[in-house]
Amino acid sequence: MAPLPNDAPVGIYLHIPFCHHICPYCDFNTFRGLESLIPRYVDALVRDIESNGGGSAQTIYLGGGTPSLLSPQQLDRILTACRNAFELDPVAEITLEANPNGLDAAWFEGVQQVGVNRLSIGTQTFDRKGLRVLGRQHEAADAIAAVAMARDAGIGNLSLDLIFGWPGQTVDRWKADLEQLLTLPGGAPEHCSLYSLIVEPGTPMADAVTRGVLTVLDDDTTADLYEIAMDTLGAAGWTHYEIANFAREPRFLGRHNLVYWRNGAYAAFGAGAHGRIGNERFMNHLKPLTWIEAVESGASPVSNVEHLSPEIQMGETMMLGLRLLGEGVSAAAFATRHGVALDERFGAQIEELAALGLVDWDDERVRLTHRGTLLANDVCARFL
Repeated sequence: MAPLPNDAPVGIYLHIPFCHHICPYCDFNTFRGLESLIPRYVDALVRDIESNGGGSAQTIYLGGGTPSLLSPQQLDRILTACRNAFELDPVAEITLEANPNGLDAAWFEGVQQVGVNRLSIGTQTFDRKGLRVLGRQHEAADAIAAVAMARDAGIGNLSLDLIFGWPGQTVDRWKADLEQLLTLPGGAPEHCSLYSLIVEPGTPMADAVTRGVLTVLDDDTTADLYEIAMDTLGAAGWTHYEIANFAREPRFLGRHNLVYWRNGAYAAFGAGAHGRIGNERFMNHLKPLTWIEAVESGASPVSNVEHLSPEIQMGETMMLGLRLLGEGVSAAAFATRHGVALDERFGAQIEELAALGLVDWDDERVRLTHRGTLLANDVCARFL
């Protein structure tokens, strides 16, 4: 339950910023056409981990970008460096993000053998029109085949990402996506993340919307799609444990992201990666070559450090912890972590939100109600 104590094991985040293609809605720190840097980047990752690791760790997450561009041998080097530099939990969750296309059975078998035990597959939609609108370069058949190959390789913890609210999506198209998710050959995945499309400023999709080429769905329609997902997965027995995340069984909750939502500490390596240790949040150099050259020269790859005041840390505990729909924020854990009672610090906000039917408060923990879940961003902002 949120928040974690200060001495809890960290999560390890590793950013792989390379992509063959940049999707028009993406505003992550990704770069196309720099794949020739990957071997040098892996060398720098290993060096930085070995130089700056330490302490206990409970999870590893390779995000991007497209981490599945790395070979099993390259992944093995990176994971070995993590095991050598950190006291890694023997049953640590080790997640790798993967695109559905361009992979074969040997790759899946290889990553399983080097210790990856959870795959997050960027499906986004099974709808062909949706894939084109989102600028994806795979087909639904590629995603289905990737799931089958992962299963054959012995990976028993799969998470699929789906996006809803894309221009042109209808209720029937969304229901079809959810039905496909639940009836994949070999069985449904253990986990799914369902993200409402956000058209980020500066992206090609934002430009298309501005020029009238694309029309985004209105907020009410998007909220309807979200409720359809909650109803559909709930009826199938899934646990809606976080705003955007559902697990088929409690043991398949995403352990690495739980570190974030419980406001835990996380080490971060790679270009543009963000980390938080103690009361400091840091960000690494954004450009891969700049980051590589810093590591190679022995200089710090960190470009920015933010010192977090107690007030900011308490606000972030609420903002993140309230995303956990079942857990919420624990009054006892809050007092242990921050040295002040939850109702002493945020009693007025909790009382007001409870009166509006947006949170439940029983003197032991505060959680979002169903209505609060639909207005989660507004609720969480009240604590910052």
